[in-house]
Amino acid sequence: MEALDRGLVAVPTEDGVLVRWRLFGTEPANLGFHLYRDGERVNNKPITDSTNYLDPDGTTDSTYAVRTVGNGRADGTRDDGDSDRKPGMSKSVEVWDDQYKEIPLNKPAPVENPNDDTMVTYSANDASVGDLTGDGTLDIVVKWDGLALDNSFDGDTTDVLFDAYTMEGEHLWRINLGQNVRSGAHYTPFLVYDFDGDGKSEFVVRTADGTEDGAGNIIGDPDADWVNDSGYILEGPEYLTVFDGETGEALATEDFEPARGDPCDWGDCYGNRVDRFLAGAAYLDGERPSIVMTRGYYEKTMLAAWDFRDGELTTRWVFDTEDDTPNPNYEGKGAHTLDTTDVDGDGKDEIVFGGAVIDHDGTGLHTTSMQTPDAIHCGDFIPNREGLEIFVPAEYPSEGAPSLSMRDAETGEYIWAIRNGADVGRALVADIDPNYQGAEAWGGQPLSSDGLGTYTARGKQIRENPINSINSAVWWTGDLHRELLDHDFLGWDEGYGVGWIKKWNPETEELDLLKSFEGTRSNNSSKGNPCLSGDIVGDWREEVIWRTDDSGALRLYATPHETDHRLYTLLHNPMYRTGIARQNAGYNQPPWPDYFLGHGMDNPTKPDIELVSADDGDD
Repeated sequence: MEALDRGLVAVPTEDGVLVRWRLFGTEPANLGFHLYRDGERVNNKPITDSTNYLDPDGTTDSTYAVRTVGNGRADGTRDDGDSDRKPGMSKSVEVWDDQYKEIPLNKPAPVENPNDDTMVTYSANDASVGDLTGDGTLDIVVKWDGLALDNSFDGDTTDVLFDAYTMEGEHLWRINLGQNVRSGAHYTPFLVYDFDGDGKSEFVVRTADGTEDGAGNIIGDPDADWVNDSGYILEGPEYLTVFDGETGEALATEDFEPARGDPCDWGDCYGNRVDRFLAGAAYLDGERPSIVMTRGYYEKTMLAAWDFRDGELTTRWVFDTEDDTPNPNYEGKGAHTLDTTDVDGDGKDEIVFGGAVIDHDGTGLHTTSMQTPDAIHCGDFIPNREGLEIFVPAEYPSEGAPSLSMRDAETGEYIWAIRNGADVGRALVADIDPNYQGAEAWGGQPLSSDGLGTYTARGKQIRENPINSINSAVWWTGDLHRELLDHDFLGWDEGYGVGWIKKWNPETEELDLLKSFEGTRSNNSSKGNPCLSGDIVGDWREEVIWRTDDSGALRLYATPHETDHRLYTLLHNPMYRTGIARQNAGYNQPPWPDYFLGHGMDNPTKPDIELVSADDGDD
């Protein structure tokens, strides 16, 4: 996994400056730290019970650094080439001007609408993070949407663009997928991850004839036009390409698997269901990450695993639900998202694919009666129960299938299920209430208080209605409960909203507003998601990245709340880290670690990981 720097961040608050930093997954849980402001130590004794410090004397003119301490001496940490800095001392950082850091973007110029004589303006959409340059700091890859269409709508779209930026706003590269890749939420899931183990993240996405890489090179036939009269692309070559994360140059390109074949095999002939894609990163051999690309989930379903090693891109396996395979009963079980983690305890990741789970070797592990859930959540939601659980809603459940269910992630056995035939569009699970052990779970329709109620993770109904927020969740305040991340949707004509974080109040049974992200916009219509949420900087708490009103910048928001809980960075939990990588695929869902993180939790087990650095001397 990534050998990161401390991710030190200093945010102004009403009570001073909150400074936060990472505890690595390879370090002792009680590792001590000293905090320095403007070169002078702030704390009297080593900080061993948290990885944050509220400095009442700090100002926006201050600079901060932290230094590790063990047995009275400084211990080494990642070296960024500064030979004048003491061993174990982090890089110094300045205090942010506000609760967010604004990252300027090189916004693309407007382009002509391919369907009429209007102009189309690009806006920043989904994003992901990875160490693209090998310096231990996370960088950002963002997708630009112009005219994007759902698969069910015909019409031409504008080109899909991807940009990479450092956290300081340096524009590293732009990739244009070209006219032969349609634009929309289901067409271009992408991955930012270090797949070859060189200490730098690669960028992986489906490409086609005419794709231009970050160095200006064209993939395939630059003059090919495979777009039909309805705006769909149902013939012509498709590729999987791995790009250099630092330069954007294509490193390897192969024919895409899962292959298109006959579009009619996937559930319709006009081009909707054949082009439903998802993507993820998975440790299929238990040691190194592989690329997982999927196609189809309504009827015919395929998954393909790829390895990128020593500059070569090769297929590991392909899973197919055709009648002449062992897997026809897995047809139509996929969701609008996926997850990857070890569900059976063999040390190797499986693919949690809606109503089914695919084993690490490309064989089916289990399948259920669930069909095409709009959301899935996999994690440890019942802390006194062995193993992981999967919580899903059902979109138009088949007869006898549950509308809402919690099941064993390894066996597929239902722990509890609501079988009333209701169409449950979305569902969320999070530990929000200390009155009940483990997480709480609820399901309903977006933008509505109607639904099937709220339940404990064990299935006991505790509210008649669902919690009135169902899109996402974020660890923000530091009390171990998870807060709710959503938006105030401004309407279908606008197609966006203004994001917020709210906290469930068990006494009033209402949501209390913690933060409204004024000056920004949410993405993907009613889905209301930010560009990205997750543990990006600082301690184990999560940050949120939104686009500004005009998409001229991204805003990285960090918590102003102090915590006395210490956890190693969530980025060093493999399930959580791959959860960030797959967050953009389909309907965005929050990442989860493979242990229960909530009220009354046990200390998590130290992860069995090896950190890989671009520098030979790094840990």
